[in-house]
Parts: sequence; C-alpha cells; structure tokens
Amino acid sequence: MACVKHYALYGAAEAGRDYNTTDMSRVKMYNEYLPPYKAAVDAGVGSVMASFNEVDGIPATANKFLMTDVLRNQWGFKGFVVTDYTGINEMIDHGLGDLQKVSSLALNAGVDMDMVGEGFLTTLKKSLAEKKVTQQQIDIACRLILEAKYKLGLFDDPYKYCNEQRAATEIFTPANRKIAREVATESFVLLKNKGGLLPIKKRGTIALIGPLADAKENMPGTWSVATDFSTPISVLQGLKNAVGGTAKILYAKGSNLDADSLFEERGTMFGKSLHRDIRSNEVILKEALDIASQADVIVAAVGESSEMSGESASRSDIGIPKIQQELLAALIKTGKPVVLVLFTGRPLTLAWENEHVPAILNVWFSGTEAGDAIADVLFGDVNPSGKLSTTFPQNIGQVPLYYNHKNTGRPLPDGKWFQKFRSNYLDVSNDPLYPFGYGLSYTSFTYSDISLSSATLKGNQNITATVTVTNAGNVSGKEVVQLYTRQMVGSITRPVKELKGFQKIELKAGQSKKVTFSISNKDLKFYNGDLKYVAEPGAFKLFIGGNSRDDKEADFKLEL
Repeated sequence: MACVKHYALYGAAEAGRDYNTTDMSRVKMYNEYLPPYKAAVDAGVGSVMASFNEVDGIPATANKFLMTDVLRNQWGFKGFVVTDYTGINEMIDHGLGDLQKVSSLALNAGVDMDMVGEGFLTTLKKSLAEKKVTQQQIDIACRLILEAKYKLGLFDDPYKYCNEQRAATEIFTPANRKIAREVATESFVLLKNKGGLLPIKKRGTIALIGPLADAKENMPGTWSVATDFSTPISVLQGLKNAVGGTAKILYAKGSNLDADSLFEERGTMFGKSLHRDIRSNEVILKEALDIASQADVIVAAVGESSEMSGESASRSDIGIPKIQQELLAALIKTGKPVVLVLFTGRPLTLAWENEHVPAILNVWFSGTEAGDAIADVLFGDVNPSGKLSTTFPQNIGQVPLYYNHKNTGRPLPDGKWFQKFRSNYLDVSNDPLYPFGYGLSYTSFTYSDISLSSATLKGNQNITATVTVTNAGNVSGKEVVQLYTRQMVGSITRPVKELKGFQKIELKAGQSKKVTFSISNKDLKFYNGDLKYVAEPGAFKLFIGGNSRDDKEADFKLEL
C-alpha cells in the first residue's frame, strides 16, 4: 500500500532546517506545494502521512484544515492518515499541551493512526470519558485502518507479505539488477564536458581518486538502512569490471570526506562508514598526487556522502567540503584531464568546480548497481540523458532559487547583469549555475521553431505545439523535450514559466523527429486569489526546449 508523505509544506522549512517552522500564503500552498499530494490522492494512494512542521501556526499532525477540510472534503480521500514517527508526542514541544491534549487534537483533526508515540493507546479512553473526543471518531479511525488491512488481504493471510521464499527469488535477481543499472544511467546528469573529454577510452592508465571512489556502502543513498551493504558496486569495482585488461586502474583516497572527523561521523551513519584514513591530510594527498602523475586521465569521485542529505541532514553550506575542494584543486594543477564524478542528494554550489574542472557528471546516489552504471556512462557505453529536477545556484545567498519564480515589479532587463533599483544582486547575477531541466549529452540536439495548430485555444478544445528535434552529433542519444507556458496577465501574479509536459526521445546520429504536445485549458488552470481553480482568458507564451532556459517560444491566446 502506497503512503504519500510528508503532508504538507515539509520542504519549505525556514532556514532549510529540517522540522523547522513553515509559513506561507494559501495561494502559494495550493499552486506549488499541494498539487503533488492531490495527484497522489487522485491516483488512489492508500495512506497519507502528516508532516512534522506547523502550518498556519498549527502542527500538521493536529491541523484539521489539512487533514479534513482539504484532504477529505475537497479531495475526497478515502484512505487513512498516519502520523510520522512520534509526531503526536512532538506537539508537546510545539507548545500545544500534554500527551492527552495533543492526542485528542490529532484525532479531532482527522489523524487515524499514531505511529510509535502511543498517545492514542494510552490517552484516548480518558479523553473519551471527558468528552474530548467521540466514540464515532475512534470508530472511523479504526474502520479506515481495518479496511486497509482487508484490502491488502491481511485478514485472509496476516503474513502475506512476509514470504521468505518469495524474497529469496525476487530480491537482487539478475533481471532486477539489470533494470537498476539501466535506471541509474538514465538518472545521471552531465553538467559539463569541455572539449569532449567524456567519454573516456578504455585504455592507458586511469587514476581514480576521492573519498567516494571505493565506498560501496554509500552508493544506495540516504534511508537505505535495510540494504545489504555487501551487494552495492563501488566506482572502483565498476571501472575495473568495465575495462578488464584493456586499461590500468590506479586508486587513491586523496582525502577524507571532511577534515572534521565528527562531521564525517554525522554524514556516514547507519553502517555507511567511509573508513576514515587516520594519516595526515598531507600524506593522503601526496599519495593521490603520486598516483595522478602516472595517469592519462583522472576520475575524481567526490561530493556528499549518502547521509549528508535527506532527513535530519540539513547543511548551512551546500558546497563540496573544503578538504575535497583542495583535493580537486591539486588534481587540476597536475595538468592532467580531470573528470569530476559528483555524488550529491541536493543542489550544490559548484561555481569553482564549473570554472576549473573540464568535465562534471552528477551521479546522485544511484543504488546497488552504481559502480557499473557510472562506468557505463564514463566510457560511453551509455550516453547520459538525465536532466536536473531542481535548480543549482551559484552560491548559497541565491537560495531559494527556482525557475518558476515571479517577475516582480522591477525585473532585471534581459541581458543585464546589474541595474540599480532593479531586483538583482550587487555581487552575482540572478542566473543559476545550472537551470532546472538542464543536462548535456555526448551528442547535441537542435530544435526547430514551434508550429502551433492554432494561435487561439477555444473553450474545451485543444491546440498542439510541434517542434522538430534533430540529433546534430555523431552518436545516438536521448533528449528530454520540455514544454513550458507563461500566462502574461492574470488576476494574481503568475510565474515566468511553468513546466506542463515533457517527452524523452531517442535519436540516432543525424536523425530528426517531430515532437508534439497537446495543450488544453486544463493545463492552464491555477488557484486564484479566492482559491478557485480556474483558467483565465488572455495571452500566453509557450516554450519548448531542452531545459527551462534554452528554448523556442510561440504565442497563443485562450478564449473561454
């Protein structure tokens, strides 16, 4: 049974600090933060988990507006609502009362299951006697949970999903691992490839250097605490598997994850140790430089460890740790070509790296088959085709930074870096380092101008937008073709762009393909100032391209 979490606004905590206070307008809430949850409800999700943060001064776990007014009354959700781990008890520290009080608040709000906290178990009988809750509320909560168990078949077989024989034949099978490897390669994002350094050849001597080069426990990423850590494939093993005897792989750690051993402990929890090197930083670096001097190309595996992002892993500085930056700088100074294999679970500030490192491949945390998948892309057996699902800033001061921002009353004119009395910075441009939807390939794609079936979208009709995409390079590749729209005049301020669709296509070298999107007035709807879901007539722009910045545009009108 699927459970969608964390409902809601969990990603908007102040200061980027997990569990922290959240406060925003209802318009922003409905237009930007609630749609993914509504989509999950519309798709039939069985359970919804309350978030830890407060909304309008009331923790989500006791927020009747979220759990009943929106979720059940507006969206028609029929499943059950569960707290997160001790979410009810934590409302005591929020300042809403003792365990009995906060437990009754949660039930009254529409929460059905208390995860771990035992507030329902130990206090509801007393609250019922004191008429703080009703028997009907308890019955409804019990019924929803029993219905879920019935639908799962647990009344017929309580151990239906605890079949050890099934697990032995379905987990880590060759077929599943093959799919995991393919999915991983599809997710990698090529951020830079100066001079076509990538893909590298399976010959000569390759130096693999970095604290994440031989770190198989970190490959599955955060919250993989039940993983069998003997199974993931490290980058080192993946490169060796790929080259066989055709190239020589030399390895050195180069640096620890961070100079601070306590920081490293916090970033490598749940059995994901990087096996800290207790030698001096200078000795570790010298070893790496000696290895690098023997190589034709250097692959630097650096970035975040798996537990440096995810829950309770907030960072005030989202750059690569300083000691790893120093390692990268030293490798660049050797004059050898350097490929940065970047591990991260979040956008990082990579201005220095982008300026100085010729090739950067963002591999996120790609799971059990990470090492083999990374080798597939580094050596060109697979052409990278991933696109960024978030915006990468130039520096931390730009955060929050996102493509679908508002224009302001004093927007910076196109092509300008700074203009007094405009919305900009003194010390850096408004631009991101890498825009939303961005990602390079070992080939290049060109886009024709947009062809519209009509310049006017009328009533419940559709219009189509078509572009011809051409693989202008020398190798086959995949491209994610992206559709954005902009409402030029609205009853409330509207974003400069909104993603409305995308298609992933594969083209051989020199091949062209027409890509068509259909647009209806449903695609143009939003929540207005009265929180009514409407499409407003008027002028729109439509954009199609390979990312949110580089695109073709066309104009159309909506008539209702």
